Amino acid sequence: MPRDGILDPQGRAVEQALPHLGMAMIGDVRVGRRVELSVRADEESGARAVVDRLAQDLLANPLVERWTVERLAAAPAAAASAADPAGVAEGGP
Repeated sequence: MPRDGILDPQGRAVEQALPHLGMAMIGDVRVGRRVELSVRADEESGARAVVDRLAQDLLANPLVERWTVERLAAAPAAAASAADPAGVAEGGP
């Protein structure tokens, strides 16, 4: 997601269209992106550290974007595998 105070033209366009759709009660729209990936790690904290580094070093621009890391339920195919990788998501713009 864009950091607070950073222009978000996509969010602004969505917000301006809302009254025309009868949804004027919605506001403060910010548009970002979502990245889903699998990490093989012995512990969740290790997986989170790897994903946080990936976000900071490659996926996001820390000057204008912020991100969060969330653990997702494993996909059925992943759950059936012996490795059972942890699903982790990073949100950015």
